[in-house]
Amino acid sequence: MYSQKLEEFPPPPGIIGSLRAGFEAVSSHAALILLPALLDIFLWLGPRLSVDRLINPLLTLIFNQARLTLTSSADMKQFAEFQAVFREVIERFNLLSLLGKLQTFPIGISSLLAQTMPVETPLGYQQVVQVSSVPGLIGFAFLFILAGWVLGALYFRWVSGIALGDAQLEAGTSFSSLQVIIQALLLSFIWLIGLMMFFIPVMFILTILTMLSPALAGAALFVMVLLSFWLIVPLFFTPHGIFVRRQNAFRSIFASLRMARFALPTSGLFVLCWFLLSTGLNYLWSVPPENSWMTLVGIGGHAFITTALLAASFVYYRDMNVWLQTVFERLQQKQTAPTQRV
Repeated sequence: MYSQKLEEFPPPPGIIGSLRAGFEAVSSHAALILLPALLDIFLWLGPRLSVDRLINPLLTLIFNQARLTLTSSADMKQFAEFQAVFREVIERFNLLSLLGKLQTFPIGISSLLAQTMPVETPLGYQQVVQVSSVPGLIGFAFLFILAGWVLGALYFRWVSGIALGDAQLEAGTSFSSLQVIIQALLLSFIWLIGLMMFFIPVMFILTILTMLSPALAGAALFVMVLLSFWLIVPLFFTPHGIFVRRQNAFRSIFASLRMARFALPTSGLFVLCWFLLSTGLNYLWSVPPENSWMTLVGIGGHAFITTALLAASFVYYRDMNVWLQTVFERLQQKQTAPTQRV
């Protein structure tokens, strides 16, 4: 008979401990919330760069063609509701909101008002500046998205440095701010290419389904959203390797996939808590009307919570990688250790 004394593995990092560390880091360094707060104030009290006049003729043409394919009154009613909602979104859309973190991109400054897109302020209606040409739309969109990525990279570097302490970052892998920005831009461009490869055929399919039946298109969209959640956890930590372990963009993506592979249940629970806190509290921050100064309370609360959650994610990523390294080393020791005969 052979026996081997097995040493118990240490428990994985706790979710509550990581969240507490993130909130404590932001509480002791309140300046971290300045970037998201100032961005929201600018989107609220500043001008609105509108694309309404440019997009409306195209929307009218598409909707008129789609309406010809509808036969039942129920489909017509549902289509009219969808059309009204879509037009309202276009009317309220502010091209400057691209400075904030896009929901499908990993790096950026989180913004509350980039989602709600207000049109009124306590000082009156926003000043509206119309984008009148397609080249202007493309140019402004590219400029604002690029600026948002750069500001987001600096914001992520700032928060990770405070949350972890620059001395705790891995030795021998220090990046300058310029190198961090370059790697963050590279990761964002990789995401952009991947999203284009995914969304272009999806939008094509949804457009065809919408012309056939709005109900069928809604069901297909619901299924696609459910399937996309399966990818959230492996991709959630893709930027963290750049800011925590000073890896390049490709190694950071690989490290996130590897971490999800070996720590999926725990990591999945952390990501779920992260999204529940972030999304749930956004409803609270959006309660004040957009033409009330109480919106400043929502802006401040959103800036604090999202920054604290970001700091917590850096702490959790560092601790989880340390735990995985410890587990791998002990497993290797057990495999190479000679067995003892009893």
